[in-house]
Amino acid sequence: MADTARARKLSERIQQVVAQMLDTRIKDPRLGFVTVTDVRVTGDLQHADVFYTVLGDDAARTDTAAALESAKGIIRSEVGKQTGIRLTPSLDFHLDALPDTSAQLDAALLEAARRDREVAALAAQASFAGDADPYKKADEDVAESDD
Repeated sequence: MADTARARKLSERIQQVVAQMLDTRIKDPRLGFVTVTDVRVTGDLQHADVFYTVLGDDAARTDTAAALESAKGIIRSEVGKQTGIRLTPSLDFHLDALPDTSAQLDAALLEAARRDREVAALAAQASFAGDADPYKKADEDVAESDD
C-alpha cells in the first residue's frame, strides 16, 4: 500500500494531465465543455476514478461520456508518460453528481426560506387565546390573600 500523501499527489497530477489532454489534445467533436472536478486513486495506485462535469443537457453528457470512453487509452498513456510511475493506473470516468445535488439543495433551502416567511407572517398576525401572561405573579398572590 502506498502512503496517502503519495496517492494524493498522484491524483492531483492525474487531474492536471487529464484536464490538459481534454483541453489541447482530444479533438473529438462529441466532447462538450468538460471540467475535471476530482480524481480518486486507490491505495495501491492501480486504479483512478476521474470525476467530471459537463456544461449542457443530457445529450451533451452522453456524448461526452462516449468521447471520454473512446479516448481513455490515449489519456492513460499520457498519464503514464507524465507521471513516470512504473504501473500506470487504469482510468474510469464518472459524471460528477455534485452540481445536481447542489441544485436540489438550493431548491430545498429556497423552499424552507419561503415557508419560514409564511410562518413568520402568520405569527405576526396571531393573538393570544387567553391572557398574554397566563401565570400568576407573586404580588397578585399577596393581594388575593389580603382580601
